[in-house]
Amino acid sequence: MTKEENVKAELENATTLSPVALLLEQLRITPDKQLPKMDFLFQLFGHPCFPRRELVAVTGKAKSGKTFVTSMLIACCVIRNVLSFHRSCDNPLRVLWYDTEQSDESTQDILKNRIIRLLNNSNTNLSNLTNDLFDSPTEVENNIDVFNVRSVSWKDRRQLLLEAVSHYGPDLVIVDGIRDLVNDINDGVLAQEVMEELMHLADEQNCCIVCILHQNKGSEDHNLRGWIGTELMNKAFEVYACEKLMPQRIFKVEQTLTRKYDIEQQLYFEVDPEGLPRLTAAPVENGSGDSKERLQPLNREYIITEDDGNWHFDTQRLFLDVFSGREELCGSELRSLVMQQSGISVPFVYNRVLKEALENGHIQRSSNGRNTVYRPAPF
Repeated sequence: MTKEENVKAELENATTLSPVALLLEQLRITPDKQLPKMDFLFQLFGHPCFPRRELVAVTGKAKSGKTFVTSMLIACCVIRNVLSFHRSCDNPLRVLWYDTEQSDESTQDILKNRIIRLLNNSNTNLSNLTNDLFDSPTEVENNIDVFNVRSVSWKDRRQLLLEAVSHYGPDLVIVDGIRDLVNDINDGVLAQEVMEELMHLADEQNCCIVCILHQNKGSEDHNLRGWIGTELMNKAFEVYACEKLMPQRIFKVEQTLTRKYDIEQQLYFEVDPEGLPRLTAAPVENGSGDSKERLQPLNREYIITEDDGNWHFDTQRLFLDVFSGREELCGSELRSLVMQQSGISVPFVYNRVLKEALENGHIQRSSNGRNTVYRPAPF
């Protein structure tokens, strides 16, 4: 008989345990206690993320791409893949977007002109989707529940959130943002109460609750705002930080905290002319000039992006273009031309690309008696 079975047998025969003691025994954790397996809704770069029954924080400065990221998650609940996000289960998920910050018009605009267009632009056959969500019932309405509660009081927002999650039974809940669930962002008692309420809700309804909260306004201060930010950092299973990189207007998403799976790779995306997010390569520092001018985007012609969002250089094409019309190049000439052609500005990145090109047989290295020279590999 296991220890857990022994405890259960003792509890069944116990007549003197108080209700508090009985509760304590129910909360006991043993090595062989049967617990539900963690269920992650998504993968990012192949790593599980956004688990059920947990809180996840999405943070950043104002206009840093937080709502763009949650729009991707909402779309990913209906279609399977959105940029580097991948839905873990085969069937679509139900999502509840609870907007406390924006106007009704802004919320509707994001829904119609970003989320639904992400769905329509996917390779998935969603022919029953319409451009006007409100003309007829659609698959979107069956999977996405959107509420704007900016006009109601903070107390009512909390109660309506509990009612909405209990009634609609979503798999994913996005609260944009949780600052508006309290009247004072620095009320420690209220902040703890709200966090415990959300944790209980996520556990009871078997959903993942994504809490959006701004970082402090100082450019070097990346802490979450107020006491509620402190409580969220303590309670969240994962934290994702969003940042807008200027002057390229590239958005960066980075996992900064996790209780289980580390995601070391950052997600970079930009907004295309249609107003939709698309993957882009990570900008790199060129080491000169003002800090705002240090970022230089890589030449996307030489970037290969995989289905899971990982990317690498197309070294064959890159060195083929560099050697076009040239029989050989010395080391310094080759480095200058490759970095200029690709947009690489960090030496160790160039060294890695050079090593890969040599190992894959795209170029050859030899000596002319004085210098190391490189030649394109014969076809």
